[in-house]
Amino acid sequence: MSKLAGKVAVVTGASKGIGAAIARALAAEGASVVVNYASSKAGADAVVSAITAAGGKAVAVGGDVSKAADAQGIIGAAVETYGRLDILVNNSGVYEFAPIEEFTEAQYRKQFDTNVLGVLLTTQAAVKHLGEGASIINVSSVVTTLTPPTTAVYSGTKGAVDAITGVLARELGPRKIRVNAINPGVVETEGAHTAGVIGSDFESLAVSQTPLGRVGQPDDIASAVVFLASDDAKWLTGEHIVASGGMR
Repeated sequence: MSKLAGKVAVVTGASKGIGAAIARALAAEGASVVVNYASSKAGADAVVSAITAAGGKAVAVGGDVSKAADAQGIIGAAVETYGRLDILVNNSGVYEFAPIEEFTEAQYRKQFDTNVLGVLLTTQAAVKHLGEGASIINVSSVVTTLTPPTTAVYSGTKGAVDAITGVLARELGPRKIRVNAINPGVVETEGAHTAGVIGSDFESLAVSQTPLGRVGQPDDIASAVVFLASDDAKWLTGEHIVASGGMR
């Protein structure tokens, strides 16, 4: 039997990259999925089409997680469409790198609004619908331990996500709601290509420091998220799973 049969999941920022892979993987294990997008409706529709073509259930729902009304609308769409909510994957995220002398207030606000406030607002909207056995998975990053140069703002956002994960695991544990984080290393996504990471000296350095000898693929992260969402991880909460091919 599929691990997530009968479950309903919301994946934020799921129109491409890691989020899209997570949405497809959850659906493949039987979950009905809300594919959230902030701007790329076409991308989200493509993910939904791929899921339904494979026999799964999914709908695309627009919304900016950094806005309370939008976050409530995303969660509301899941409950209205499927009647319940069991899994929340807080995947929406943005990044911009700059030396400390050059970062801007706008860069700070953009990254913290999406990466941190978005997690809080979407979780706040979701918890009233989550029951015993529900799972929240926050997508963090290996930068919280690697702390690479020029990532002070981005690493700060993901450090906050790690802390929030621990707090909510304790806060929601008595309600039997599990909260965990997945901390990917370098992953080949559309965004990584656009940012010039793939094919760069940075990628070469990352690969040289990765025992498994390559950068990650979105499916590498998605399979770990499925595990955290399923009863296979029913005794895990407050954990941070580093999915980086061994890079530390």
